[in-house]
Amino acid sequence: MDVVFRELNPFNCWIWLRFDEPPNDGEKNYIDGVFESWYVIGRLGGFNSENLQAHESGGELSWMTYESDTNKNYLPALMHNMSDFEYLGCWGRCWIDLGTSDPLALDVLINSLKQIDIDIVNLVELRIGGINEDWPVDENNDSILTPIY
Repeated sequence: MDVVFRELNPFNCWIWLRFDEPPNDGEKNYIDGVFESWYVIGRLGGFNSENLQAHESGGELSWMTYESDTNKNYLPALMHNMSDFEYLGCWGRCWIDLGTSDPLALDVLINSLKQIDIDIVNLVELRIGGINEDWPVDENNDSILTPIY
């Protein structure tokens, strides 16, 4: 799976997937599940690189002291909105308002889709940002502004 970053506005971002052939219903369910799960974690602030205590521990997690002080001044890192995932032939897409979530969110999505590519369905390309000349975007589409949750 090739990963291509294009012009990216984090508050108005299209994410495109190109399959080697149109996905079947089971494959679509996996893709939908990845994007829905990713969004829920982002909506709850899970992609906040200011608080990566376990990651920054250097790998030794046994008996690690986790700082649970809720008075820390971490900036919130919340995704704001996402459309349903749509399919057209060999393409899939969704619109996302990444809000204040950190770029860590995109790394997590890419890693998840790489594994889906290996285990479930052949993904030819992941495009993050920009528009797709093969599938025009309706600039006045109010449905992208309706939260899925």
